[in-house]
Amino acid sequence: MPKESTLEQVLAMIRPGDVVVTSLLAMEPVSFLEQAHFAADHQTPFTLWHSIGSKNYPFLTRENRGNIDVKSWFYNAGLRESHRVGISSYQPTNLHDLSMRGIAELKGRVIFILSSPPMDRHGYFSSPLSLLLEREMIQRADIVIAEINNHFPRVHGNTQIHKNDIDYYYFVDRQIPTSSSPKPDDIDFRIGAYVSTLVEDRATIQLGIGALPDAIAHSLYDKKDLGIHTEMITNSMVDLIEKGVVTGKYKGYQNEKIVGCFAFGEKRLYDFLDDNPSIFLQSSAEALRLENISRNKKMTSINTCIQVDLTGQISSESIGWEQISGTGGQHDTAYGAIHSEGGKSIIALRATALGGTTSTIVPFLSQGAAVTLGRNSIDYVVTENGIASLRGKTIRERAKSLIDIADEEHKEELMRKAKEIYYI
Repeated sequence: MPKESTLEQVLAMIRPGDVVVTSLLAMEPVSFLEQAHFAADHQTPFTLWHSIGSKNYPFLTRENRGNIDVKSWFYNAGLRESHRVGISSYQPTNLHDLSMRGIAELKGRVIFILSSPPMDRHGYFSSPLSLLLEREMIQRADIVIAEINNHFPRVHGNTQIHKNDIDYYYFVDRQIPTSSSPKPDDIDFRIGAYVSTLVEDRATIQLGIGALPDAIAHSLYDKKDLGIHTEMITNSMVDLIEKGVVTGKYKGYQNEKIVGCFAFGEKRLYDFLDDNPSIFLQSSAEALRLENISRNKKMTSINTCIQVDLTGQISSESIGWEQISGTGGQHDTAYGAIHSEGGKSIIALRATALGGTTSTIVPFLSQGAAVTLGRNSIDYVVTENGIASLRGKTIRERAKSLIDIADEEHKEELMRKAKEIYYI
């Protein structure tokens, strides 16, 4: 049986050398993370695995360098800044592999802290808005602690956690972290219109979060019988479902279910998920497993990136050597799509960045840039200027197609460079 505790007592449990792992985004134990720097010994640090983050926490500041060793597999602005001052370090990983093998590599005494609604009358807590690594961490951790918050919805899927799997719990009363995307603009909608021509009726789709994915979702309103199998369940997916675009009848895996690993968005998203039998949350080890993604017919992975080179290599997580975000589930979903019957792997991005001064289509990726997706894993690249089809194409054909959809101001230089390096 779990024991009731307090946040102060939980902080006192942490010893030098411990490895502390927390749930993510909407399921972050926010009260613990706000106070985590008080657990530091100032002599021997403990390790804190913290990724993405719904806000910037005090333990990420320069003053805590040497007190907490922060490790992460997905950066946000706060983690990027803490990396620069030597607090955080990035771990490259594909998301499904993190939960399948990465957790097993944790050494020392492991403490897992998650958020949960109160225990139900059957003796179950739950992790309603994330199963990225929660189930695997419960099995691996030496101590499991739940930050209990009454504001969480109840979400269907493999979200239940039996009381015998929790060692300690403490209560908080605070709103769930939320996120709103910026509004799409004309360029986003132009890209979305091109992407929509590649998405067939009865396809199963994966989308991300942000203005461009929202515009792409808007462009799909005239489709029929789409399914959803995704890493992240987002606000724009609610619109597709409520408009009757998504039925999931023809998926092939978990038919008529919206399958995802976690959800993050506005309160209306959480309200939609609450006790909704069409939702099925799964561990990333299951939802992002190649065999499961590829069982969906016409699986269509739609991702975005920072740069694409003229051979089709994709960098989605770094600007040169600087880590910006992470691989997440992008490789998993793209690779699953190209192994699906009738599947497609699509990259959508603006043709320029930095106010139009920089082309996102480049002769070669910036020095030090991470290759998130290899050139063999991409079928189509889409910008506001059109679609480049890469599947089955030579380097010469790819380079010409990608230059065709680049920004007009940068085409001449791209062509000059492509000829110089014998791509054309």
